[in-house]
Order: sequence, then structure tokens, then C-alpha cells
Amino acid sequence: MFEPGYLALYRSGELEARAGRLRRRLAACDICPRRCGVNRLEDQRDFCRSGRLPIVASVCDHHGEEPAISGTRGSGTIFFRHCNLKCVYCQNHQISQGEGDPDTGEIDCSTLAERMVYLQTLGCHNINLVSPSHFVPQIVEAVLQAVPLGLTIPLVYNTNAYDAIESLKELEGIIDIYLPDVKYASDSQAMKYSQAHHYVESSRAALKEMHRQVGRLVPDPDGIAQRGLIIRHLILPNDIAGSPDSLSWLARELSPEVTVSIMAQYFPCHRASRVPLLSRRISLSEFTEVASLVEELGFENGWVQELDAAENYLPDFEREGHPFKD
Repeated sequence: MFEPGYLALYRSGELEARAGRLRRRLAACDICPRRCGVNRLEDQRDFCRSGRLPIVASVCDHHGEEPAISGTRGSGTIFFRHCNLKCVYCQNHQISQGEGDPDTGEIDCSTLAERMVYLQTLGCHNINLVSPSHFVPQIVEAVLQAVPLGLTIPLVYNTNAYDAIESLKELEGIIDIYLPDVKYASDSQAMKYSQAHHYVESSRAALKEMHRQVGRLVPDPDGIAQRGLIIRHLILPNDIAGSPDSLSWLARELSPEVTVSIMAQYFPCHRASRVPLLSRRISLSEFTEVASLVEELGFENGWVQELDAAENYLPDFEREGHPFKD
């Protein structure tokens, strides 16, 4: 029987020790690569608009992730508010960059723990933590409190890959499945469209660390992920994502055996309609070029999304209940 790593860490006392170390780092926050240095324990805020407590936008059983994540019973998804990037095309912009009271959805860590266990009672295959990078201490604290409540399913860290290595190392053995994006191959593009300094260096170091921790994807007999790495890449129009460079780097520096998820669902959300190079969906030729490259580089594990998938994956966090279409 597969057992998530956080259970052994709980029994040894290491999970509690890591929660304490991460909590102390909030006093001069260096949780993500921005290293803003504000005292979040005193609810000081900077780029991510987040203080001491986790801020949650939605908790649901999500059936639109990769087959190894959603399976037949769905992925128990927790969407955190705010983000440490500001992508002009973000499809989750209602919660990642929304205006108004930044505390909307603020809960304590014990409530977050209860919501994790609630998703498990729904039969979800895993707990899927979306936009977690700025809430790593709060997540670890919640897992610490969720274990005595009965949490036993894998944890998915669903991230933009703008993660600090020091934070990822504290997650070793806690996170079973890493689900990062590789967004850009150019720091100038990352800065222009996501306000991210040194994105390429930071994200590639993070991907290497995630791969070191969990390795290649390990599914159960039904094809549901238990452990491992799945790397997402969203094709952007006009090759703004630098797909050839990023995919070549993955094959060369990690392995062609790494599981990749090539996403064709780009839609000009948020401010993208006002940015000429991002104001349209990707073309058939852009899609075909990246799909062919995946084959040429020898990637054999993963998925290539259908080109007409765009509007099927757009969430609405202002609708009642579930943010995705029925």
C-alpha cells in the first residue's frame, strides 16, 4: 500500500519541526524568489498581498486536470488567492489578481486542514494545492493538523515554478506530486508579461529540485499518480513562451522520460486582449510545431492537449459553487 511521505514525517516529529522553521521565516518573508522581507506574522504585505493566514478562493473536486491527477473521482483542489506572479493573460485572474479586500477568503490553518480532509471524504484521489508558492508555511501547518484528522491521500503542489529552493527543500517528503509550469525561456518575456525577475534561473532550479525529490511519475494500477513530477507547458502565441528552448532544456537537463503536459488551451484572458502579441489564441501551425518538437525530443510520457480545448478550461470564480462548467 502506498503511503504519502508526510505521514512518516509526522510520526517522527519532523513535520512539526519544518512547520516551525517555515513559520519563523514569515517574520522576514523569503518564502518565494521575491524575498520581499516583510513581517507577514504581523500581517505586513507586499507583492503577494498575503499576510499570516492562508487565503482560499475555492475548494472543489476538479475533473479537468491531467488524467493521472483527476482520475475518475476528481482531484481535491484548493485554489489559493493571490499569486507571486502577475501574468497579463492569467485565466485565474479573478482570484490571483483581483482587486478589493485582499483578505476575502482568509481562514486559519485548522480550517484549511479540515477542508483537506473534507475533500478526501468526497473520494478525491489527492489534495491539489493551486498557486501554493506564497503559502508554503501555512500549507505545512495545515498538513500537520490534518494528519490527526485522518488525511492519508497524496499532496499535489500545483505551481508556476517561481519557487524558492529553500522552501522546496522543506517540502521534501511532504509533497508527493509536483505539478509545475515552465512558462518562459526568456527573462525579458517573464518580466514583461508576468512581472517576474530572474524567472528562467529560478524556475529551472526549482524544476531540478522537484525532479531530485520525486523523480519520474509513479502511477497506481489504475493510472492515478502516487508520486512524481509532471511538467506543464502552455503554448503562447508568437512563441512568447520560448517553447523550443524550454522543452530542449527539459530533455537535456532532466530527462526525455520526464512526464510533460503540453497545453493548447491559451485564451486571451484578463489584460491579454489589449496586448497585441497575446490577443489571439494559438494557431494550428504554432500548435503543430510544439507537438512535433515533443516527438522529436523523445518525450514519451505525458499528454498533448487538443487545440480546440481553450474555452473548456476557463474557470469562473464568481459563479455559485464550482468554478468550472458542468
